[in-house]
Amino acid sequence: MSHVPFIQAIEVEHLLSWQALSDALHEGHRRARADIDDILFKHGNNALLNRAAWIKGAGIGIKTATIFPDNLTRTPALPSVHAIFTLFDDKTGVPLVLIDGILVTKWKTAGDSVLGSRLLARADSEVLTIVGAGAVADSLIDAYRAVFPGLKRIIVWNRTSAKARLLADKKGVEAMESLEQACGLADIISSATMSIDPVLKGGWVKPGTHVDLIGAYRPDMREADDSLISRCRLFVDARETTVREIGELAIPIEKGVISERDVKGDLYDLCNGGIGRTSDNEITLFKNGGGAHLDLMTALYIQSAAAVSGIGGLAND
Repeated sequence: MSHVPFIQAIEVEHLLSWQALSDALHEGHRRARADIDDILFKHGNNALLNRAAWIKGAGIGIKTATIFPDNLTRTPALPSVHAIFTLFDDKTGVPLVLIDGILVTKWKTAGDSVLGSRLLARADSEVLTIVGAGAVADSLIDAYRAVFPGLKRIIVWNRTSAKARLLADKKGVEAMESLEQACGLADIISSATMSIDPVLKGGWVKPGTHVDLIGAYRPDMREADDSLISRCRLFVDARETTVREIGELAIPIEKGVISERDVKGDLYDLCNGGIGRTSDNEITLFKNGGGAHLDLMTALYIQSAAAVSGIGGLAND
C-alpha cells in the first residue's frame, strides 16, 4: 500500500469556511442515507470509540477516538481525548487520507448545528444566545457569525460567570449573568453544556425562537425541560442516533410528554424538501446528535479543501 497522507489541523484549518462546510453538509444529506455504526470499548475510566459511516457514491470513513481522563493529571499533562479519522475510497476500499480527528469533530459539531439553524431559524434572526463557554461554544460563535451575517448581538451565558466573560472578551461579544434574560432576548438559542438536568425552561423562550441543543449525548442527559420540549416543533440531525439514544428526547418520550411522531424530521428530510418552520411564531428545536455520517461528510469537505492547496500530497483530480 502506498503512503497515506495525514492532514493536520495546523495545515488546513485556515482554508476552511463555515459557510462552505454548511453547503457541503446540505449536499451530503441529498445523497443516499448513510449506513452508520458505533463500537465502544471501556477499561475502567478509559475508552476506545469507533464511529463508522458509509455513504454510497461518496466515501467510507471511521473516526477512532481514545478517552483517557487521567491524562490531565500526568506530568507533563496530556489531552484526555485523541482521535484520528480514516477516509477510504467508496469504490475500491483503498485508504485515501488520515485526518486529525479533533479537527473533524470541531467542525462537524458546530457545522451540524448551524445547518439545522439555517433550515429552521427565522431569516430575520438578530440575537443569538450561546449557553456554555467551552471549546464548542467558541466554535459556535464563529460558525453562526459566518452563516448568519445578520446577527446584531451575541450573548454568552455559563454557570461560571467568569468563564462566560472570558469567552465573551475573547470573541468580542456580550456575557450575561441571567440565563432567563439571555433566553428571553434570543432569536436563536444554542446550548452546549454537559448538564444532566435541564438548564433551559419553556417559559423563558419567546415565540419564533429557534433552539439548538448540542450538549446531551447520553441517555441520562438533558438541556431542555419538558415544558420547552412540549412547546416546540421538533427536529433532529438523524433519527437513528438521537430519538431513542439521547435523553433529550428519550426521557420525555418515556414520560409520555411527547411521542416519536412529534419529531417532524431530520436533516435528510429537511435537505430534501421536508417542511421545517411553518410560521414566524413557531418555536423550533433541533437536537444535534452528531452521528458518524456527519463526521464523514465533514472529512470529505476537509479533504477537498486540502486537495485544492495540495496539502499532505493531495491534489484535485
